[in-house]
Amino acid sequence: MTHKAGFVNIVGNPNVGKSTLMNQLVGERISIATFKAQTTRHRIMGIVNTDDCQIVFSDTPGVLKPNYKMQEFMLQFSESALADADILLYVTDVVESPEKNMDFLEKVAQMKIPVLVLINKIDELKGDNSTERLGEIVEKWHELFPNAEILPVSAANKFGIDMLMKRIKELLPESPAYFDKDQLTDKPAKFFVSEIIREKILRYYDKEIPYSVEVVVERFKEDEHHIYINAVIYVERDSQKGIIIGHQGMALKKVSTEARKSLEHFFGKAIYLELFVKVDKDWRNSERELDNFGYNPQ
Repeated sequence: MTHKAGFVNIVGNPNVGKSTLMNQLVGERISIATFKAQTTRHRIMGIVNTDDCQIVFSDTPGVLKPNYKMQEFMLQFSESALADADILLYVTDVVESPEKNMDFLEKVAQMKIPVLVLINKIDELKGDNSTERLGEIVEKWHELFPNAEILPVSAANKFGIDMLMKRIKELLPESPAYFDKDQLTDKPAKFFVSEIIREKILRYYDKEIPYSVEVVVERFKEDEHHIYINAVIYVERDSQKGIIIGHQGMALKKVSTEARKSLEHFFGKAIYLELFVKVDKDWRNSERELDNFGYNPQ
């Protein structure tokens, strides 16, 4: 029996549904998926294994023009996904302008590997002329990427996902597995703890707060039935620290409670979680701090 394996990398602009798509394809909640843009900051792998194939999916940060050092590193994660892909999934949606971020699109257009353009959120097309509008969107993308396959999908509703998986398996090269067959991701458990805590912050705080926050797990001790976790939420200013903690600590308590519930679901064990808040001024523009937080893609 021949065995197929390869790297299927997911790229696109912020907020088009890349992380939701990744989670549907992998069948596990690997990437944060919220309503806020710039949610994914790292390149996250999710691995699908069957007897005759291994698909290594890779979710990447949204492509954007960097405003500070952290975003420069995020863009490097996205561009690195062009270099080592066996199949590229370029995700857009029904409202995005095809001309957005033309520099990145030109790099995608020059690729020699199979490129699948996924027009996500087609469930948002309403009305009698929805089919006609979808046809117009497909045509625009076909003009940009004449050699790509264009597939309408709805990641949130799982529409087109089975068809997409079938096509990916057809396009995969013959190869032995790159990872152990029981491995789900390339990230350690601590990474998912910090991502789940950060997701709660994204959900419960407004404005710039979520984008000024980093979460570092300082203690992760596991036994047969329990996991004991200490994590630090870093912010850039004292005023942000006050907002994160909230009046009489109530805001932080809410984040802790919701994070603990999600962590228990994720790990299948009782979680004992302690959260602390510290100020680390201008960490998003500090190469040293970004390196410490795992952002440097080099």
